[in-house]
Amino acid sequence: MRVVLGEDSVLLRAGIARLLQDSGFEVVGQAGDANDLLRKVRAHKPDVAIIDIRMPPTHTTEGLQVARTIRAELPNTAVLVLSQYLQQDYAIELLSDSTEGVGYLLKDRVADIEPFIDSIRRVANGGSVLDPEVVKEMLGRRTTGPLDQLTPREREILALMAEGRTNHAIAEQLVITERAVEKHVTSIFSKLNLHPTADDHRRVLAVLTYLNA
Repeated sequence: MRVVLGEDSVLLRAGIARLLQDSGFEVVGQAGDANDLLRKVRAHKPDVAIIDIRMPPTHTTEGLQVARTIRAELPNTAVLVLSQYLQQDYAIELLSDSTEGVGYLLKDRVADIEPFIDSIRRVANGGSVLDPEVVKEMLGRRTTGPLDQLTPREREILALMAEGRTNHAIAEQLVITERAVEKHVTSIFSKLNLHPTADDHRRVLAVLTYLNA
């Protein structure tokens, strides 16, 4: 799996690159600023671009803009954005066009190696990843409305759905059967007036759109 890495911190970039190589990825390009990153992604057309959200020259949202450009120009290149701070609006902007092959994680997740590598593979395979802290904040802000109809278990499953997890992954994490998860998912969509779909990525977008409404 080929990766281009965009991170302005030399030490962090080197650390992530080494981690990726040790995990079987091929790092075909590295960049310390947004313009160089975009050039290398266009040249190499990698499977995944891992992008710091704040990059030179202004350290504001250059990485986010590059991510959206990549998604528009190179739909076969997945994008995983890393952020130092929790920015719910950035996550929603990134996911607003499509949740296929896209992810948003806090940089702290890099230290948790196995889940981080799993997130990269999930995004590269067309899935989506949303940092659990973003989901937690979204759910926490909703104090009234249809979410009040959900049981504690349904809220727990909804949070995992919003992170981009499949029914199988949810079942494994909660140590319940996949059939039980399916029943909860059906109930969640019914209570939220959302139509269930066999497409896992579209259901995540529906949940995120609802939570951000």
